[in-house]
Amino acid sequence: MTDTSTHPVRPSTLAQLTALIGTVLGPTDWHEVTQQRIDAFADATGDHQWIHVDPERAADGPFGTTIAHGNYSLSLGPFFTEQLIAFDGFAHALNYGYNKVRFTAPLPVGSRIRMRATIVSVHEIAGGAQILNRLTMEREGTAKPVLVAEAVGFLAERK
Repeated sequence: MTDTSTHPVRPSTLAQLTALIGTVLGPTDWHEVTQQRIDAFADATGDHQWIHVDPERAADGPFGTTIAHGNYSLSLGPFFTEQLIAFDGFAHALNYGYNKVRFTAPLPVGSRIRMRATIVSVHEIAGGAQILNRLTMEREGTAKPVLVAEAVGFLAERK
């Protein structure tokens, strides 16, 4: 397993992409989790549960403050991934979904998070390749990640 902090890596062929299997990319730059961002996410999704958007009530809750939605963390995956790997050599890249997502720790307001991605597999399929990345989001100052997910992408070959 290789660790790289050069951002982003730029595989342009299937062979170059396959050579990256097992490579840990990252970490990304830090991202600050603010109440304004949590509130904007709540507005965008309609999820206004008090634990996320009511600082006064959350102060008496289990975490002593508001926490970000789990899906807020997950939604940062593409943003962070672009800091780690670029697919310029392919016609286009698409998010195909997630095989597994675990929100492993709360993400309190005022935290900073970043991500590492490990390329788990690359499979040639009609028209391109399917790539599986393990995304691990770390919260500054804590050992346990806040999110671990298996992201699936599709990369279309240039013709």
